Amino acid sequence: MNFQIDFIEDKVEFFDATDLKTLEKKIEVKIEENKAILLEVHSVSHQMFANEKGLAYFTAVVHFKRKKLR
Repeated sequence: MNFQIDFIEDKVEFFDATDLKTLEKKIEVKIEENKAILLEVHSVSHQMFANEKGLAYFTAVVHFKRKKLR
C-alpha cells in the first residue's frame, strides 16, 4: 500500500463585509485555520465600494502559499 501526501501549494480566498472590522476578523480567522495546513499569506488585495445610498461594502482577496520549511 502506497501512501502519498500532497500539499496544497496555492489557495485563494475571497471575503466580504459591510464594515472593516468584520472583514478583518474574517481574514484573521482564516489565516489561523490555514496555518494548520502549512499555508501563509502571500498577498492581500482589498477594495471598498459605496452604493448610491452611501453605504460601504468591503471586499478582499487573500492569496495563501505553502509555507517554506527551512
